[in-house]
Amino acid sequence: MENSIFSEEQIQHILKLYKQNKEKNKANYEKVKDTEEFKMKNRQRAKEHYHNNKHMKQNHYMVNKELIKARNSYRYYMKRDRVEEFKEKYPLRYEKLVHSNYIKQEQAAKVKEQKDT
Repeated sequence: MENSIFSEEQIQHILKLYKQNKEKNKANYEKVKDTEEFKMKNRQRAKEHYHNNKHMKQNHYMVNKELIKARNSYRYYMKRDRVEEFKEKYPLRYEKLVHSNYIKQEQAAKVKEQKDT
């Protein structure tokens, strides 16, 4: 480590300070987390975040709508052991799931193999 900005001693000191800080913050959180004031502040912060970012959640859903629909359909057919029916009825959804790696290639091959037998 010729080009290191810090010496080994300095790195160890920085790591020690970091660990101490993490422990202090965790101890403080453990002490404060069950107080009513903390809970109210936390709830208020969560509400504000939800209201300020509601459009982001909607946008994420709209972008991934087809994938979500395909996943839900696939789960329905998987639960009932009717994956082949799903593949025949919704080939585009099945391809989308394989392409997005929701269904692994080995799993897809196994299903295909079962179909052939």
